[in-house]
Amino acid sequence: MATSSRRRKTPHSPEKEKVAGAHRPIWQGAVSFGLVTIPVSLRTATHQEELKFHLLRKADLSPVNYKRVAAVDGKEVPWEEIVKGYEYEKGRFVVLKDEDFKRVDLEATDTIDIMDFVSLAEINPIYFMRPYYMEPQRGGGGAYALLRDVLARTQKAGIAKVVIRTRQHLAAVKANGNALVLELLHFADELVDVGTLRIPAAKAPGRREVDMATTLVEQMTEKWDPRRYTDEYASALMKLIRRKIESGGRSLPAAATKHRPASNVIDLAAILQKSLDASGGGGRRAPARPASGKRSRAA
Repeated sequence: MATSSRRRKTPHSPEKEKVAGAHRPIWQGAVSFGLVTIPVSLRTATHQEELKFHLLRKADLSPVNYKRVAAVDGKEVPWEEIVKGYEYEKGRFVVLKDEDFKRVDLEATDTIDIMDFVSLAEINPIYFMRPYYMEPQRGGGGAYALLRDVLARTQKAGIAKVVIRTRQHLAAVKANGNALVLELLHFADELVDVGTLRIPAAKAPGRREVDMATTLVEQMTEKWDPRRYTDEYASALMKLIRRKIESGGRSLPAAATKHRPASNVIDLAAILQKSLDASGGGGRRAPARPASGKRSRAA
């Protein structure tokens, strides 16, 4: 493998790229339910950190840049000359500007209109997609606190529709500590019908297996603490990168691939018993394991 002629430096921490930081609002408008209107802005509630890689030419490790090239003549097009177009017939487009998207329904684009309130427990978690913090704007503090406290007390969520970046979303307004959160939801028709899965018919497990599995689940149950669970893959990948740097870019010996065999149905009871013994057995609680251990995947 070729190595760059530039001076190498061993990274002391992963070079990561934060995606969608929470430092600036991505939307401003108001929450509306009944006759109540609360001015708010949305701020991203999560960020995703990814190892940043560059595309290189294999021969000399020269960086390869992304280019916006026009299909008709192969010429590069600067950002200021790019517009959004909808292809209504093959090869025929209509151009849409930012004001066109806003003109579709001006009221809908700057209002989170709560249509119903539902019990949070009734929403299948598979519908949840992406959370945003809702920050009250001037004059909205009192109504914001009122809605937050009522949602927390009743354990309900407001189901709303909101237009963000040219697309309408279904969303849930929820209380989260001292803040309100807007969590985007999938529409029902966006979810794949579970009936399309090929799930083979299986004999119902026996009472003994059910009791043992229930005991195992109870022994492995811990109080929810998201800090127990970390991204082990990113850490392992960074260690590999450091090893390649130290070896001058040479290929590393292949590691043995470990595959955990599927449990044999015939031996299911024996496997459950071994699992119970390993996790504490005899009704004893197993000691807490670190987030990086196998326990993290099972929890």
